[in-house]
Amino acid sequence: MALAGLGKRNKPQVLKIHPKDNVLVALCDLKAGEKVEYQGTSYLLLEDVQAKHKFYMTDMNAGDEVLMYGTLVGKVQYSLQAGALMTTDNLKHAAAPYQYRPYNYSWTAPDVSKFEGRTFNGYHRADGRVGTANYWLFIPTVFCENRNLDVIRETLHNELGYAVTAKYKAYAQELIAAFKNGTDISSLTAPASFEEHRNERPFKNIDGIKFLNHQGGCGGIRQDAAVLSKLLAAYADHPNVAGVTVLSLGCQNLQVQDFRNDLQERNPDFDKPLYIFEQQQSQSEEHMIAEAIRKTFEGLVEANKIERSPAPLSKLNIGVKCGGSDGFSGISANPAVGYTSDLLVTLGATVLLAEFPELCGAEQNLIDRTKEEGAAKKFIHLMRAYSEAAEHAGSGFHMNPSPGNIKDGLITDAIKSNGAAKKGGTSPVEDVLDYTEPATKVGLNLVCTPGNDVEATTGKAASGATLILFTTGLGTPTGNPVCPVIKVATNNALTKRMGDIIDINTGPVIEGEKTIEEMGADILEYCIRAASGEVIPKSVLLNQDDFIPWKRGVSL
Repeated sequence: MALAGLGKRNKPQVLKIHPKDNVLVALCDLKAGEKVEYQGTSYLLLEDVQAKHKFYMTDMNAGDEVLMYGTLVGKVQYSLQAGALMTTDNLKHAAAPYQYRPYNYSWTAPDVSKFEGRTFNGYHRADGRVGTANYWLFIPTVFCENRNLDVIRETLHNELGYAVTAKYKAYAQELIAAFKNGTDISSLTAPASFEEHRNERPFKNIDGIKFLNHQGGCGGIRQDAAVLSKLLAAYADHPNVAGVTVLSLGCQNLQVQDFRNDLQERNPDFDKPLYIFEQQQSQSEEHMIAEAIRKTFEGLVEANKIERSPAPLSKLNIGVKCGGSDGFSGISANPAVGYTSDLLVTLGATVLLAEFPELCGAEQNLIDRTKEEGAAKKFIHLMRAYSEAAEHAGSGFHMNPSPGNIKDGLITDAIKSNGAAKKGGTSPVEDVLDYTEPATKVGLNLVCTPGNDVEATTGKAASGATLILFTTGLGTPTGNPVCPVIKVATNNALTKRMGDIIDINTGPVIEGEKTIEEMGADILEYCIRAASGEVIPKSVLLNQDDFIPWKRGVSL
C-alpha cells in the first residue's frame, strides 16, 4: 500500500491506496476550488473534501466501477466530474464476485530478527497454553442467576480490590453532603484517576474476578442454549482463566450436564477448579451465595500461587478487531496491526481475524491466501450462508456501515471491509473456524463472527485469543471479561480527545512521522508488555467486561 512507503515528516495532502484505484483519500481538510497535485496530475476540487473522505480522479458515468484497495467497492449512480466528492448519493455498494481457486500464493515474511528469542511473562497452563492474565471466572447457565452474580461481584470486587467505583462513591458522598448543607453542587468534580486499590489486593497473582452475565440459557430455541453452552465452555477453558464458579437455577434449557459435556468435548484434560451451585437444590439463595463466595475464596488462594514466567512469543494468540471505524482505519491502524500480525505469524504465534460481514469484497484475496481447499471452501460456505441469511431478513452486508462510519468516510461496506481486512496482514490463511471453534493451528485463522464490536470480541476470545488488538477511529470503550483488549487509535485527534480509553496511537502514520512497519513493530512491543502484565490496557483498568453471545441470527 502506498502509505507504507511514506518517509518521516512527509505528509501529503492525499493518498492513492493502490495503483489501480480511481479515487484519492484526503489526509487533511481540502476546500472547494482548491487544486491538489498528486503524482504530476492536478485535480480541481468541486466541493469541500473533509479529511478521511474521497474524491474521484476522473470523470465518471452511471454504472462505472469505483476501485479502492485495488478492488471493486461500489458503482457510480450518475455522471460525475473529476474532483467530485464521493457520497452515499453518488456511490452504492458493490463487491467483486468470488470463487475457489487452487492455492498459488507466494508470501515474503517480514524481518523478525528484532524479536527472535524474545519472551513474555505469562501464566503457564497444564495443557501447554500460556495465558496473558490470571482470572477467576463466574458463569451463569441462565439469566435468572444474573442478580446473584451481581451481588457476588459487588462483594468480591469491593473487598478484594478489583472495584473501580471508589472515586464515584466518594463523589456521590460529596454531592449528598453538599445537598444537605444547601451548597451549590455545580463546582464539585470527580477525581480523574481510576487506578484505585490496585496495590491493596490480597491476591497479587489474580488479575481479576470476571462475570459472564448474559440473557440466555432458557426461552428462545434449544439451539440458542446449545450454542451458548459451547461458548461458556470455551470461556471456562480459556488460558487466561485459572478457575470457574458456575451458578445454575436448575430447570433451564442449558443444563449443567450440557455445559459439562461441552467442556469435556473441548478439552478432555480440563483440570481447573470448577465449582457448581444450583439454586433449586440449595437451602436458600443467601446460603448458595455465601457458599459460592467461600468456595471461590478457597480457589483464589490456590490460583494465587501461580506466577508469571517466561514464554516464547509463539505462545501468543492475538485477535484483531476494528470498531468505531473511520476513513483512516484502513490506511493507518489496520495496516499497522496487519504488519504486527505478519510479525506474529512469522514468529510462530496465532492471529485471529473475524467479523465476516466486514470481509465483504475482500473474499477473493482471503480465499487465494488459504492453504487448504477444505478451509477455503468452508470460508466460502460460511460467507454465503451468512449473506443469504441477512438478505432473507430484509438486510444485507451492504447495510453494515453505521452512520458514524459513513460520516467519517466509509461510504460502502466494501470500502469498510477492504480496510478492515488489512488487520490480518498478508500471510497465508492456515484455518477457518466457525463460531466458538478453537484455534488449533498457528498462523492466521479466520473466525466467523458478526461485525458487532462485542459479539466479535466475545467470539475471538472463545476461539482462544489471549489479547485483542482493537482499532478505532471514532472511539469505543469495548472490552472483554477474559481477554485484555488493547485500543489502537487511527488518528491524533481521537487520542487527544479520548485518551482515557486509547492505548496506542497510529496517528503518526497519517502525519508522515512513522511508517506502517515502524508502527507495527511498536504495537508488538506493547503487546509483549501487556502480555507480561507490565502495562495494563485501559479497557482492563476500567473493568470494561463486555460479553454478548451470538445466537447465530442476523447480526451485522
